[in-house]
Amino acid sequence: MSDLPRKAVTRTAKLAALPLGIAGRATWGLGKRIVGESAELVGRELQQRTAEQLFKVLGELKGGAMKFGQALSVFESALPEEVAGPYRAALTKLQEAAPPMPTRTVHAVLEERLGEGWHELFLEFEDKPAAAASIGQVHRGVWHDGREVAVKVQYPGAGEALLSDLNQLSRFSRLLGPLIPGMDIKPLIAELKDRVSEELDYGLEAQAQQAHAQEFTDDPDVVVPLVVHQSDQVLVTEWMDGIPLSEIISDGTQEQRDRAGQLLARFLFSGPARTGLLHADPHPGNFRLLPGGPEGEDDWRLGVLDFGTVDRLPGGLPATIGESLRMTLDGQAEAVYELLCAEGFVRETIELNPDAVMDYLLPIIEPAQVEEFTFTRGWMRSQAARVADPRSPAYQLGKQLNLPPSYLLIHRVTLSTIGVLCQLGATVRLREELEGWLPGFVPEDPADGEEAAEA
Repeated sequence: MSDLPRKAVTRTAKLAALPLGIAGRATWGLGKRIVGESAELVGRELQQRTAEQLFKVLGELKGGAMKFGQALSVFESALPEEVAGPYRAALTKLQEAAPPMPTRTVHAVLEERLGEGWHELFLEFEDKPAAAASIGQVHRGVWHDGREVAVKVQYPGAGEALLSDLNQLSRFSRLLGPLIPGMDIKPLIAELKDRVSEELDYGLEAQAQQAHAQEFTDDPDVVVPLVVHQSDQVLVTEWMDGIPLSEIISDGTQEQRDRAGQLLARFLFSGPARTGLLHADPHPGNFRLLPGGPEGEDDWRLGVLDFGTVDRLPGGLPATIGESLRMTLDGQAEAVYELLCAEGFVRETIELNPDAVMDYLLPIIEPAQVEEFTFTRGWMRSQAARVADPRSPAYQLGKQLNLPPSYLLIHRVTLSTIGVLCQLGATVRLREELEGWLPGFVPEDPADGEEAAEA
């Protein structure tokens, strides 16, 4: 396939085949159990077969199908290894590649958006795409001033495909739910739909990327390419080489994994504090490791790409997050519960035991309890199993908690980042980043307040 499948009938038929296949495999699984095979073994095999078909179909489609696949891909750490292993390669492929548009289509978009003389803007332009994603593909070129650039071209019909796919996927979200234990698929799809118009707007993306590029200019740890030119459906930025994070996950040294994990955590918490924006698409395809960190060429920096989805947080991350995290670590059950109620995490009609809430939260925030923490797939799986098992107290309590809309994207980005850290198997000094960048995590010094009042 060489172009975005724009006929709704074609796309719908491919996606509609997913629940039919899932239902068929469920019947097959029931038959296996009737003849005496272990329910656990049958369940795992069923999950594996379902996942393989899901990512095969999503990999063939761009638009919302691929977007959904990318969002799911960072949570593969939560799956049992015997299920995750066989299709991990397919997930990585989703993060980095998709079938390209024909050259004639690319040239037509460039001529329409940059003018008939678009070739004159470039000293060189490579027709073969360097990368492809859910709504556009990237071509390498040389701008007329000699700078190497990345030219992001949006697929014609991308908006319609995004919404069509996500609407179709939402219809059978309950069938897809068991793929990722402990994760509710329907709100994820709804949130992706809410972000469609923003992601299609390359003007907003250019503003967000330029804000980060300027803020992180000369930063020793993080690199963001500058925006060179932007028009409707075309975005030109400086080119950035480096090792894709997906390659670090599959083949990187432990030193590279730890460094990438530390910088990823740093960017997650420092970005909103420094720019008022939260990069909200943290899958490995959007990050690179570049040589030349603070310790010289043998050290590493984190390169960050794709600012099509951001959360606008003018004051940085909400102080409530830092305050509740700090009080949980201090064992202040009543205070934490009151804060969660005030912020809408506990509905007014529900009353919970504050100590039970603490029991629910403490395992999740284990990485913040120690000076450094090693994120592993095993740890992620244990957390997912704890909140997904209907027999677990954590499952029962989690069903009664609420996630206010203003925290939805922050929650997803944090979970996704933790998923990537577990894929890396990185040892990270997370508490150090929280103390440096998360509002409310370090209690205010009364003296500081007095000085501010005097000023």
